[in-house]
Amino acid sequence: MRHVHFPAQRLAGAAAAAAGLAAAPVRRIGDKARWYLPAAVTADFIGAAVPVGLVFHAAQQVRPVYCALGAALAWTGVQAVRRRYAARALGESRGVLPVLHDWLILIGVLAVARVVTGESTPRLSALGALLPALLVTVACHKLTYRHLSAARREAHAVSRVLVVGEPGAAGAVIEHLAARTDHPYVVVGVVPVGAGPLEGGVPVAARLDERAPEAPNADSAAVLGAVRSHHADLVLVAPGARITGARLRKVAWALHDAGLELAVFPGLVEVSVKRLETLSAGGLAVLRVAPPVSRGVQTLLKSVLDRAGAGIGLLLLSPVFLGIVLAIRLGSRGPAFYRQQRIGRDGVPFTMWKFRTMVVDADRLKDELSGANENDGLMFKIRRDPRVTRVGRLLRRTSMDELPQLLNVLGGQMSLVGPRPPLPEEVARYDEVELRRLTVRPGMTGLWQISGRSDLSWDETIQLDLQYVDNWSFTSDVDVMGRTLRAVVDGRGAY
Repeated sequence: MRHVHFPAQRLAGAAAAAAGLAAAPVRRIGDKARWYLPAAVTADFIGAAVPVGLVFHAAQQVRPVYCALGAALAWTGVQAVRRRYAARALGESRGVLPVLHDWLILIGVLAVARVVTGESTPRLSALGALLPALLVTVACHKLTYRHLSAARREAHAVSRVLVVGEPGAAGAVIEHLAARTDHPYVVVGVVPVGAGPLEGGVPVAARLDERAPEAPNADSAAVLGAVRSHHADLVLVAPGARITGARLRKVAWALHDAGLELAVFPGLVEVSVKRLETLSAGGLAVLRVAPPVSRGVQTLLKSVLDRAGAGIGLLLLSPVFLGIVLAIRLGSRGPAFYRQQRIGRDGVPFTMWKFRTMVVDADRLKDELSGANENDGLMFKIRRDPRVTRVGRLLRRTSMDELPQLLNVLGGQMSLVGPRPPLPEEVARYDEVELRRLTVRPGMTGLWQISGRSDLSWDETIQLDLQYVDNWSFTSDVDVMGRTLRAVVDGRGAY
């Protein structure tokens, strides 16, 4: 999600791997921590067996132990069939949706088993007994995901990649991979197609001619030689005019005959795999990109969640509102609430509500502090802003100053989840790319808040907003809301 500076450890690991230095080995994708598999199987087995056994025993089921064992075997069996225990899958996802899908399959399997065996435990009790299996598996996935992400930031559990392509295209792929740590790829070499300089310090393992060579196996031999000399696990091709389909096909044959993997970069960035579909048209491999979700059941669910969540939140938090109002009024002179014009969906302005966290004349003092701005883009942020009151600093640290925006959500100007609502002066300086973030309603929380908030650069903020706009789904909103609690507790970037 978030762009980060590429760690020196990872660059060093890649360079050492390319040079064949035994002193700095790079662990490969198959070398993930050995406890991932037993931890996953144990969590799935116990998470299903123990609750089912206890519930069925309490319900005076005749054979609670056998039922518990059957549920545990069914759950681990579903996970195995879905290849959740494969080395390539372990630790790669913390999402709830895949686990929920597997859990629904489990419900179907056990429903059939219930009919066959004549088991008579009340349906709701049986369903409740299976719910912990879902929760335990999700928790285990999140644990391994966090551990694997930390390992990859240190160049562990990675896959060594050889990039093939025209110098410009190959360099762009290398630069993009080097700027992120949320993937398993470390580029250990590059095979440019044609002449041209390469930046980034990645060693040139071989070089292919601009035109298809006369010798039928020249390209294949060069790529295979580069793979072997740099001990690559994967060949990643960045297509261009000089790499025709027929030329790529021969290289693919050679790699696959040697038991090696080939991947092709289609030129798309920040597109969720949920929107991609592979098709075949007259023997041509076609990649279909589905449009972003903008209507239908999911958008209806989002609207219902927004209005219902805002209404319930305002009702439950009314005592908290009263306490905050009193604290603000006692802490400094001026009103407890702060109103500010922001730009909403499709560029429509609206009045956004917040608890006041600054002195009354804060807007007038902004011009005087413009030279102290610590953000590299259009936003104005100062880590220790002198305009913030003591009570306001606590409210910002806990994000409680944002609570009045529930009124905006209830009124339809904002959503619970979405991009940060920008100021008019910021929007006035947007380019055509940045304007795209205004195609959805702004939100109280979003990828910006759970990824570092004010610690992010302007480019990182825009990238996160565009990622949200293009790849939105109802389940992604639920995931963001769940991760917001941790971001609020952590407080990173909140100032």
